[in-house]
This record gives sequence, C-alpha cells and structure tokens, in this order.
Amino acid sequence: MTVYVIDDHPLMRDALTMLVHRVKPGLKIIPIHKLNVVESTVEKNGAPELFCLDLQLPDTLGMSGVQVLKAKFPNVPLAVVTSASASEFETRCLEAGANAFIEKSNSPTQIIAALRTLLITEEEDASEDAAPAGPTKLSKRQKQLILMLDQGLSNREIAEKLDISEHTVKVHFWRLFRRLGVNSRTQALHFARTNGWLGI
Repeated sequence: MTVYVIDDHPLMRDALTMLVHRVKPGLKIIPIHKLNVVESTVEKNGAPELFCLDLQLPDTLGMSGVQVLKAKFPNVPLAVVTSASASEFETRCLEAGANAFIEKSNSPTQIIAALRTLLITEEEDASEDAAPAGPTKLSKRQKQLILMLDQGLSNREIAEKLDISEHTVKVHFWRLFRRLGVNSRTQALHFARTNGWLGI
C-alpha cells in the first residue's frame, strides 16, 4: 500500500513525506506535483492507502481536486493538507468528501496526529472485517469518544479534553463511524445504547 503526496511545492512534498514516515516508518510514499497524473502514477506504484492533497494545484480549482479523487478512489482516505484557512475551506472540503482538513500552519505534532488516525493498518482492517463491532474491538480512543458523545460534548470540547486538534477529533469520528457502520453522532449513540456500551 502506498501514500500519495500531491503538492506542487517540492519543499512541502518533502516535509509531508518526512511526517508520514514518522507515522509509519517504511511506508511507500510517492510525491506527485499535479492532479492529472494521479491515475497513471497509481497504476505504476500500487494501490493507495492515503492521499494527501493540496487544494491549490496548477490543474485544480476550488474543491475540484477533492471531487476528482473521491470520484476515482471513493474508498481511499483523503487528507487535504493546505495553506488555506479552515474557517473558509474546511466545511467545503469535508462536504466534498475529504476525511480530514489539515492546515500547513499546524505544528508537526498536530499534523502527525491527524495523519496517524487515517493510516489504518492492514491488521486493523482485518480485525474489523472478521468480527462484528463490539466494545472489546474498539480502541481506547473510540470508547472515549462514545462516552463523550453521551455527555453531549462538542468537537471543540472533546479536542480540549483529549489535548488534540479539532481536525483530529473529526478524523477519529470518521474512523468510529466507519467501524460501527453509521453516518452520524446520533446513529453512533443509538448503536451504543442499543448494544449496552455506555458502561464501557
């Protein structure tokens, strides 16, 4: 499995490559400088495990990069890593299908934390596919999220309690929803209550 870093700035491609290696040493990382060579590059280098995409590429406009990647690779996690501000673009990116929005101005620690939540290992995938969801199969962080959901905490409040960025909280929710086969906080809480998990 391969991570593709799509950014037209060589320095940023190198920096992201280093950060991804810190998340998962030994991972194959392929830098790409524009969107229109992604498909041919993937054919040569193998199935993608994650895309890291800059919004501002020579051959993209607005959300077009996110839309193109999600249309061609709908099941591959996509992290938008950009100098654009979250206040202006985060909601639009997530609505277009991105799984995380990471500002380049974030600290390396914050960027690594957000990337780590997206780089799900093959072992995790195998365990998810082999057994139905149960509290013993959830990570410690996922159990914390369910309890915090039950307390009615906002993403910002959860981020403060866990000492992580709000972006990372959203990615954790994406993984939890994927794990439970639900699409919202309400559905996740209903699932947890139905299965008697709120004592976990």
